[in-house]
Amino acid sequence: MVYLLFTIGLLGLFFGGEFLVRGASNVARAWRISPMVIGLTIVGFGTSTPELLVSINAALNGSSALAIGNVLGSNIANVLLIVGLAALISPIVMDIRQSWRDLAVMVGAAALLWLMLLDGRLDRAEGALLLAGLAGFLAMSFLTARVEAEESEGPAIPPVWKSVLLTLAGLVVLMVGARLLVDSATEIARAFGISEAVIGLTVVAVGTSLPELATSLIAAWRKHSEIAIGNVIGSNIFNALGIPGVTALVLPINGLDPRFLLVDMPMVLGVALTTVALAALLAGVPRWAGGLLLAAYGGYVALML
Repeated sequence: MVYLLFTIGLLGLFFGGEFLVRGASNVARAWRISPMVIGLTIVGFGTSTPELLVSINAALNGSSALAIGNVLGSNIANVLLIVGLAALISPIVMDIRQSWRDLAVMVGAAALLWLMLLDGRLDRAEGALLLAGLAGFLAMSFLTARVEAEESEGPAIPPVWKSVLLTLAGLVVLMVGARLLVDSATEIARAFGISEAVIGLTVVAVGTSLPELATSLIAAWRKHSEIAIGNVIGSNIFNALGIPGVTALVLPINGLDPRFLLVDMPMVLGVALTTVALAALLAGVPRWAGGLLLAAYGGYVALML
């Protein structure tokens, strides 16, 4: 039965990612909005829904280690694992002149979260500040989202309502598939006596990042670099600002594991700066760089286990 659920989950991730990428790219074309902005907002935030639900549930159950570990582990996996795999499929192109603002917000969000967690807690006022920062980023993104009207090339654009429904259907299928995989993997890890902090940083973090993984890999396969990288950047921003913000408002977080501040937060900031460096120096992520990102993630996981 477990293997059947695992198979269904994988199929859900594949088809959900396919629907989401196709619908989101059609929405971008129909509304003449940059695919990067669609990836940053609709796709990036939508695929972060599992992280939000897991973190809130963990906080309500008194497991702050799982709540924060999920956020930090997801941001690390998003860059090292997801961008690495996507780049192996198809090299990712990033124009630093167009993406510098979003990259700067991702780095700033990671630094701000680290600063707030230095005292080992996150109260409601700090949560509200994080959410205010997220609201500001959203407003800024959509105010500059419109691109110059151009004659569309390629296949005809479906009606917007069909594209929106396809996008939403993709999100729903992704969520169901990810949940099936996360639940079974978490139970297996607990059976082997792995700590909640490590489960949050690895099993749950990777599991809740499966929608981002499926979406970015399919986007890379279809040569939609902007959606692939925008999905990761948007997800990391939402993870750093939205998820801790909402979680702290629901229930303030206290008594964090010191390893988060000494090991994992530096990693989160480090992978964010690495993304900036790749955009500035290489104008994206070539295949060889994707291989290095994957190797770095393998080393990170090996150090925890």
